[in-house]
Amino acid sequence: MKKTILLTLLSGAMAFQVSGQTYKGHVESMSDQIEQKVVSYRRHFHQNPELSNREFKTSEFVAEKLKSLGLEVKTGVAKTGVVAILKGGKPGPVVALRADMDGLPVPERAPLEFASKVKSEYNGQEVPVMHACGHDTHMAMLLGAAEILTSMRKDIKGTIKFIFQPAEEGAPRGEEGGAKLMIKEGVLENPKVDAIFGIHINAQTEVGKIKYRPEGTMAAVDILNITVKGRQSHGAYPWLGVDPIVVSSQIIMGLQTIVSRQIDLTNQGAVVTIGSLHSGVRSNIIPEEAKMEGTIRTLDANMQNSIHERITRTATNIAESAGATAVVDIHREYPITFNDKELTEKTVPSLVKAAGKDNVSLTKAVTGAEDFSFFQEKVPGVFVFVGGMPKGKNVLETGAHHTPDFFIDESGMKTGVKAYCFMALDYMDAKK
Repeated sequence: MKKTILLTLLSGAMAFQVSGQTYKGHVESMSDQIEQKVVSYRRHFHQNPELSNREFKTSEFVAEKLKSLGLEVKTGVAKTGVVAILKGGKPGPVVALRADMDGLPVPERAPLEFASKVKSEYNGQEVPVMHACGHDTHMAMLLGAAEILTSMRKDIKGTIKFIFQPAEEGAPRGEEGGAKLMIKEGVLENPKVDAIFGIHINAQTEVGKIKYRPEGTMAAVDILNITVKGRQSHGAYPWLGVDPIVVSSQIIMGLQTIVSRQIDLTNQGAVVTIGSLHSGVRSNIIPEEAKMEGTIRTLDANMQNSIHERITRTATNIAESAGATAVVDIHREYPITFNDKELTEKTVPSLVKAAGKDNVSLTKAVTGAEDFSFFQEKVPGVFVFVGGMPKGKNVLETGAHHTPDFFIDESGMKTGVKAYCFMALDYMDAKK
């Protein structure tokens, strides 16, 4: 079934592919020539990770490399972001290529010579820092693509905007950041972007392969906070109070029935997870208050709204039944990463050009989230996954994203470099 869909998309977008054959050889040749340079970039970033909105040295390194290519470079965008513009020798549309820059507060456990030993401050605590999601590879791949595309400047039919974005993982408390702030500061204007493309390395996809999905690809993410207020009492006399810990436990179990019993999962998947519960100071005091935090993941806007309503109703009614109160606060964090259907269909041949027909496939939607989605709310965009898992490995044998054992096979980056180039070049060629 998947092969049939892929062949249909290929035939429907053949013009997008054929017109770009003349520069395919150049991209292939240069991606081979600069592969080790791209690897060296990745290792530099990996050994020197910085947290969200603190990517100061990272942005300096990126800006220096972009300036050395003769590009028009702007720094300090959305605090630490870098934007470079390549004006082609021929008129045409404006294409944006995006890579994210920030690391995570995760200790590195992978036995690498270039493993991170960096520590930094995160929300008032000293933490180890690691590129545990592959943003180091994204930057390296986009720098490689920038070098290749710059070498073709006179033949490029339009303008390419290289966006190196900070704070994809979320700005620190009390700060703005990420794609949303870049848009607010005008990153999609002057010149106005017509389409945007993004890549995410994937530690559970074999190197050399690319996966994509039209429409809803990654979930919307919402932050859930519930405060349960009871009445304090001695732990020996619980009947004299209202226990917010017990009520919170009942609410947590009630929330699990929203997805499992109240939502039509044949439509799209959804997740409601409580990740933390805090209450009390000692064993023999029933506290007055309990606070819980969680995440909501949805792939459908109507389902998202319905789940929000059901969470509020479930929490407040369970609390009321026990004589407590529950205050529910839901903050919409990232929207759905939604690949424009028509643009995705036209982009498939570019992915095939980068990886080969047998290495490009449809993928299921995932409940992870990406703030690339904010760009897609403003202009048509496509976000794809490039393999970083060593050949022959099983997905259960590899370190997952956001964990200390996260690992990427660097040989997969060349595919990403080519994908960036072909997505941009083919789009501009088709729009000439």
